Amino acid sequence: MWKRRAEVKIFFIEKKWWIAAACLVLAAAMFWVVNSPAVVGASAAARQLPIYCVQRDDQKLISISFDAAWGNEDTQQLIDILGQYQVPATFFVVGEWVDKYPESVKALHDAGHEVMNHSDTHAHYPQLSADEILADLTACNDKIEAVTGVRPTLIRLPYGDYDDHSISAVRAAGLEPIQWDVDSLDWKDLSADEITRRVTEKVSSGSIVLFHNAALHTPEALPAILQTLLREGYTFVPISQLLLTGDYTIDHTGRQCPA
Repeated sequence: MWKRRAEVKIFFIEKKWWIAAACLVLAAAMFWVVNSPAVVGASAAARQLPIYCVQRDDQKLISISFDAAWGNEDTQQLIDILGQYQVPATFFVVGEWVDKYPESVKALHDAGHEVMNHSDTHAHYPQLSADEILADLTACNDKIEAVTGVRPTLIRLPYGDYDDHSISAVRAAGLEPIQWDVDSLDWKDLSADEITRRVTEKVSSGSIVLFHNAALHTPEALPAILQTLLREGYTFVPISQLLLTGDYTIDHTGRQCPA
């Protein structure tokens, strides 16, 4: 009897050992498949990215942009400063902001600035279905077009938050998603000197700079930024004019490049 129990015990120990070994082999195989160059390359190639900046080796072109979602205290002051230096900008506005401040939306358009889509309610797009994204985009576009007479072609996703699903849904709706490669961080209430230094030290040809229309020190920093970059030979254009037309690619950093 003792011998039979010992044999049974040995059998179960050996069985557990084989199961453990099989699990290790399976895990190693899965690791190799997921991390193999072919699979990683395919995954990277399929990733959907917005445009962060543009390859502009031929010209020193840059774009500055402002997100408008809440306050409106400084919008007219920004229009005046940009007008003083004859710099056009792109303003991404939320539909609910258009509802509150239609006169500011019209003032931006009348001053020669682009007014583009920043969603209708400033929702997190990765949490929405494709139909919900389309409805949100359309609502904001309708509001902007009703005030300016021009239908937006670009969008900046709220919070800069996106995934493959939301980028695909935006492009399926006929809009191009735009990020930025130079962040002023003005929303952190940095000093004017800090904002100026961050922007002027990081900008390069083809850059898209991010500001906010209601940030505390942006109006104070903007003149020095514009003066410095104009002196360095940069030309400011709205984002729609910075983008490449025809065939292009978007690399893994979000840089739009000629095909």
